[in-house]
Amino acid sequence: MISDGNVLDVKKAVRNTALELCDKAGLEVGQVVIIGCSSSEISGFNIGSGSNADVGAVVFNEFNKVFSNRGIYIAAQCCEHLNRAIIVEQEAAAGYNVVNVVPTPEAGGAFATAAYKGFKNPVALEAIQADAGLDIGGTLIGMHLKRVAVPLRLENRIIGEATVVAARTRPPLIGGVRASYDESLM
Repeated sequence: MISDGNVLDVKKAVRNTALELCDKAGLEVGQVVIIGCSSSEISGFNIGSGSNADVGAVVFNEFNKVFSNRGIYIAAQCCEHLNRAIIVEQEAAAGYNVVNVVPTPEAGGAFATAAYKGFKNPVALEAIQADAGLDIGGTLIGMHLKRVAVPLRLENRIIGEATVVAARTRPPLIGGVRASYDESLM
């Protein structure tokens, strides 16, 4: 279980992870980062067995500080009980199907609940196609990344007791061996 003394370590790990993702993924203003986060795993429990609203709020608030200051949108993935719906700011929802659900720690997860409470105008989506992503604790974010995901090896691979897996996306390469590509999109 995460102790009060470990909260500062979690905040630092979240901040460092967010900054490293921004750098390694080359994130720009207006892009979207999908974050799946198990507060149970961060706290040292099996995913889905110890949802912790305080941990969810700490993690969301730290990510939100980093990403919102850079003009990057967070897409908070709900847990499997809500079919991994997405919570985003309304302005990031253009072109996506809005659904009617309000996450709770028991159905949606602590992180998505914190996002819903922390966003100015939250909406829920069935799905999104994000530019990069963070999977904290084995939450399976892949369905919400753009089609070609590229794994990123981060220095910051642990938050609390949870492992962190990161990815960025790139446009698909087409045309075969005779084609030329724009290296800046790789």
